[in-house]
Amino acid sequence: MDATRWKIGGNVIDLTNRALIMGVLNVTPDSFSDGGEFLTAEAAVNHGLAMAQSGADIIDIGGESTRPGSMRVASEEEMERVLPVIEQLARTITLPISIDTSKTQVARAAIERGATIINDITGGRDPEMFALAAEEQAALIIMHMQGTPETMQRAPTYADVVGEVTDFFRQRYDAAIRSGIDPLCIAFDPGIGFGKTVAHNLDLLANLSRLQVEHRPLVVGVSRKSFLGKISGQPDGREGATVAMTSLLRERGAHILRVHDVAANAQALRATEALIAATR
Repeated sequence: MDATRWKIGGNVIDLTNRALIMGVLNVTPDSFSDGGEFLTAEAAVNHGLAMAQSGADIIDIGGESTRPGSMRVASEEEMERVLPVIEQLARTITLPISIDTSKTQVARAAIERGATIINDITGGRDPEMFALAAEEQAALIIMHMQGTPETMQRAPTYADVVGEVTDFFRQRYDAAIRSGIDPLCIAFDPGIGFGKTVAHNLDLLANLSRLQVEHRPLVVGVSRKSFLGKISGQPDGREGATVAMTSLLRERGAHILRVHDVAANAQALRATEALIAATR
């Protein structure tokens, strides 16, 4: 098996046998799962610290909701929400901090305050984002999304969703390398729920290993998403389904699991990895 490594802040992390838990910290009033819960800097920082203590390996901070139908916010408002949180957490914890944004201006300011990962749901549609990642030697998550958060769930269509997402990753990988980004800094996210139907989501997850390009890590975020309620028959309280997916997707090749409930998913992930190791 070829090793999968990811470079974050100058450190190269081997993800071959140990995956990472990325804790979601939404500093927004309208995110689909926890909108408004951590809108103040104090509440957000305290939640970030709690996630670190519960087993998170990365804290992913976002100031703009990307739920289906959401509208964009101005860069200034987004920065007002996230920068104080990033600055305080970077002084307090040693875990890598990720900025969940599609705006280069926001990403640059976040890096200046201590973030070392750019999590871009648009996969670099802002033409300056790749240049920033190369300049700052930041780790970069390139996500696939059909459309925009405002429009993405209006009848998404693919001829071959697995093939099309994989082709997108190859194209963006080539573009990132041309921009001067270190290949080891790149990770990919298939964008579950971002311009996909339930069937598309399941097809991608069932064929996760086919999505890996150039041994780059795969980030997967299914936490609390509506398709879990649809396939489980339990529309509310999707944590059980999330934990089950964390274990299964790790076995299928996920390297970074983006979740809201860190403690339960960290337990599931480490137990799964112990079993994987025991069966080799």
